[in-house]
Amino acid sequence: MILRDPVHGLIAFESDEDSIVPRLLETAEVQRLRRIKQLGVTSLAFPGAEHTRFSHAIGAAHVMKRLLGRLRECDRDLPAHQRITSDHAREAIAAAFLHDVGHGPLSHLFEDALPEAPRHEEWTSRIVLDPDSEVHRVLAAESPDLPARVAELVHGRHELPYLAGAVSGTFDVDRCDYLLRDAHATGVRYGEYDLDWLFRSLRFAPVQADRPPSLAIDGAKGLVSIEEFILARLFMFQQVYFHKSTRAAEWMIGAILRRAGSLLRDGETLPSTPPALSKMAKGGEASLPEYLELDDVQLWTAMRAWEDARDPILADLTRRLRSRALFKTAEVEPGEPAERALAIARRIAQDASLDPDLYVGIDVAETIPFSEGDDPLVVVYANGVTRKPGDVSFLLGRLRGERLVRVRLIFAKELRDPITRALGT
Repeated sequence: MILRDPVHGLIAFESDEDSIVPRLLETAEVQRLRRIKQLGVTSLAFPGAEHTRFSHAIGAAHVMKRLLGRLRECDRDLPAHQRITSDHAREAIAAAFLHDVGHGPLSHLFEDALPEAPRHEEWTSRIVLDPDSEVHRVLAAESPDLPARVAELVHGRHELPYLAGAVSGTFDVDRCDYLLRDAHATGVRYGEYDLDWLFRSLRFAPVQADRPPSLAIDGAKGLVSIEEFILARLFMFQQVYFHKSTRAAEWMIGAILRRAGSLLRDGETLPSTPPALSKMAKGGEASLPEYLELDDVQLWTAMRAWEDARDPILADLTRRLRSRALFKTAEVEPGEPAERALAIARRIAQDASLDPDLYVGIDVAETIPFSEGDDPLVVVYANGVTRKPGDVSFLLGRLRGERLVRVRLIFAKELRDPITRALGT
């Protein structure tokens, strides 16, 4: 199979090791990813952000294939049992391709709005391990133990720790693809970095008898590639993932789902509500087939139907969202008490006869751009000395463990003037 990709160019899955990708691609569970946008509602701020989890899955598998090729170029000093076999390569490519197969509608937004429901990683495991899923049957036809091995890899567990880190780690193939893909689709350059040089800089750390092999970066030429990668991720969070319009739309959808859940728990019937959403909103458990019926189209169809709901709040919120009458935001500066701003906004909403729980709120967007933690990636110099990246890079040393936080007050558009006056902004 040869595909044309806007990010990586020609992508080929033609060898015995990656031939499982075309077979997985035909499964219903993977085809569902065509109906789930990679960046949820980010297209409300960046019109080109219409790409899907499906294209990202293909990109991640391609990046994994390239990474495996590089690791095989530099594993000659490893003991035979610590090198990548054909079986290892097959399960790694399958895990990279399937790592997002359990995502719900609108990317991470759906599970954030239903915090008691299983996370997408759990749904991915269920899909891979369920004997009735098409994905499971494809994997099991290759090898009976392949579904379990893929599920473990998706969660970052493998007898070769460096392979586990490639699926779930600081420099995993997921991030390697989505930074480039999201930057391309949104039309920004913040997420661009030199993937070719990053891979060319990879090597293994010096072998130690009492420790499994770990990935390393060549200190003479590779440190800048790590810095570029981390900065790309930092800038994408600052400028794209934390964009105020995206966060406002996500907050509104969260409010819609909270309101719908409250009505459903009270026995209200809402038109076009998918069974899985109804069950999870009530705190129940959806079956895997029910969950797999959920996608962006299903959720948008339900919210369109809720515009005619008897509940005026649900109807109003869904109408605003479809017409892009997004809530407004006001930045809460560091050191400023967000609780004070929220209390003021809630009083103003009440005076305007708007439910303060649904028409105003505090949005906290945060991430840690770079954290070494237990990640074994090190920088190796010509004399064999190894150092942590944050110890030898001024940039990474300053970023290590630092938390990027954006706190915003979010409120209905008609409340902007009185809230602005009251806050003095």
